[in-house]
Amino acid sequence: MQALFSHIRQYCDFSQEAIESLGSVLKPVKLEKGEFLTTEGKVCSSVYFVEQGCLRGYYNLDGKEITYWFAFENNFVTSLLSFVTRNPGMENIQLLEDCKLWEISYDDLHRLYKKHTDVNTLGRIINERYYVMLEERFVSNHFKEARDRYENLLATAPHILQRVPLGHVASYLGMTQETLSRIRSKS
Repeated sequence: MQALFSHIRQYCDFSQEAIESLGSVLKPVKLEKGEFLTTEGKVCSSVYFVEQGCLRGYYNLDGKEITYWFAFENNFVTSLLSFVTRNPGMENIQLLEDCKLWEISYDDLHRLYKKHTDVNTLGRIINERYYVMLEERFVSNHFKEARDRYENLLATAPHILQRVPLGHVASYLGMTQETLSRIRSKS
């Protein structure tokens, strides 16, 4: 839990009372590689903090899995659309490694939002960062060539290539595994 509190303090100051309230509702979760936090058609009722491990978010489209994000240590993960709207989600969140997570439910989080302005501020900051990430992905996938997307990944997140199977990386970059292999062989 210390990793979570250290991470949170990077975003905003937290009162001791807010830390204690948050600590009282967090639940430790240990899951194994291949398991799912949520699957399409289910309402996602929690947000998770990744203390250890790697996960991916993906959609099923015409029988293909389309990976659109990866999460590693010190990331927050949820099926955001489902979590916010309380409707069944369209995405799957799968563990790519054994994971140690901290879970907070929708109800507990919203109680903390009302009680502590610093928790509310943290939620806003995390949502802003998530939106920026989505916009950057949109621009990259729609306005950059495959080689540029790969080179950007190498420059900004090379750890993905070390921890994630190439098929998932190719999907994330919006290309086939064969195209990714060709690009990598020319680099």
